[in-house]
Amino acid sequence: MSRRILVVDDDRPIAETLKRYLKTSGHEAWIAESAEEALSLLSEVDPDLVITDICMPGMDGLDLLERIRGALEDVDVIVITAYEDMPTAIRAMKAGAYDYLVKPLDLDQIDHLVERCFREQTLRDRMRQLSSDAAEPYAPDQLVGRDPKMIEVYKTIGILAENRTTVLVTGETGTGKELVARAIHYSSPKAGEPFIAVNCTALPGTLLESELFGHVKGAFTGAVQSRKGYFELAGAGTIFLDEIGGTSLELQSRLLRVLEQREFFPVGAEHLRKTEARVVAATQKPLEELVRSGSFREDLHFRLRVMEIRLPPLRERRGDIPVLAEQLLARIARDLHHEVRVLSDEVVTRLKEYDWPGNVRELQNTLTRAAVLARGGVITPEHLGLESRASVAEKDEEKVPGDTLADAERAQLRLILERTEGNKRQAARILDISRSRLDRLIEKHGIVVPGRGRDSTDS
Repeated sequence: MSRRILVVDDDRPIAETLKRYLKTSGHEAWIAESAEEALSLLSEVDPDLVITDICMPGMDGLDLLERIRGALEDVDVIVITAYEDMPTAIRAMKAGAYDYLVKPLDLDQIDHLVERCFREQTLRDRMRQLSSDAAEPYAPDQLVGRDPKMIEVYKTIGILAENRTTVLVTGETGTGKELVARAIHYSSPKAGEPFIAVNCTALPGTLLESELFGHVKGAFTGAVQSRKGYFELAGAGTIFLDEIGGTSLELQSRLLRVLEQREFFPVGAEHLRKTEARVVAATQKPLEELVRSGSFREDLHFRLRVMEIRLPPLRERRGDIPVLAEQLLARIARDLHHEVRVLSDEVVTRLKEYDWPGNVRELQNTLTRAAVLARGGVITPEHLGLESRASVAEKDEEKVPGDTLADAERAQLRLILERTEGNKRQAARILDISRSRLDRLIEKHGIVVPGRGRDSTDS
């Protein structure tokens, strides 16, 4: 990953050599010939790292270090000294230097030190994000509905919030399975601990195993340092394993041990680690079918469904659609900085009649599109685009897709891509798969994407 580095040295040839070397390593680099010039460049360069000489006319490198660390705590500073003496080293490290180098400079040593610094920055960012997720207040109104089926869901969440039982959340794509997991976590006494969501189908098995359990240095190619996994970083918080049915049998056996023994081995490690994290798993595929096909362990299935919450699809709670649409629309208006739009009675009727194969997620995408298109204060049926999508669905139902799983997969892909008018990002959301997987499936089935085949940067 390219990073921004500011080199500070009054010896121009040394600074230029260092700048060229850093650029060949894939980084962006700038030069300042004095500490004063470096301070004036900080806001413009916005560096991730400063490498500074100590002995310079005017302000020296240690004073510069103290000024930077006092103002920019996320910027690391490596100091360069011509003298490997104890007082200089002590002062540099006390002032917050990441490390220091002794002249003459060894480029291999610089490369190793810079890369180590950036790896640790990445880890700090990761830890900060986990802490932020843990501190993020959960808004209980994100789950909306008065249907008796949803009331039962709320009751179960309340019961589960008071204990540490493993939970399995089932439901079609877009029904809000992660929202349920967050509600359980943030309503519990452990709400101050991290909540970590993991999509089990987003990473290959080996990488997913490393993300969950961590690894030790040298465990595999690229494991240049040891790293903690989510089960260790979560503390006594919650690990949300989305699409648990997509995991390998090998990983399932490791998850079973975590659930039964509360312990695990990091990849390549010889010593066990303990975990207090609670597991909430989710699936849109019936695990019973996966167990029958031999692709999911029956003992893990039993262990996961100690408590099960089934989220009903929107078509089973149509009475909730108007209030849900109003709540979503208010949130969309805030995000888009639009005035709050009003849903006409005809629009509400259309929303209730539509089957919503993508459920709440598809409803939100539809309302976002409508809010963008509506110029006045009222959203009308033509802003929704549901008529054309419904007619596409009817035509698709008239077609016989074939008898094989591949035929059914191809037909479903075509249907969703037609409904989203070729918007791949929206299609991936409705299908609840990654954008890269969608592209692979499109290529596999030779599907011609309608419209422009818009990617994830399109609205």
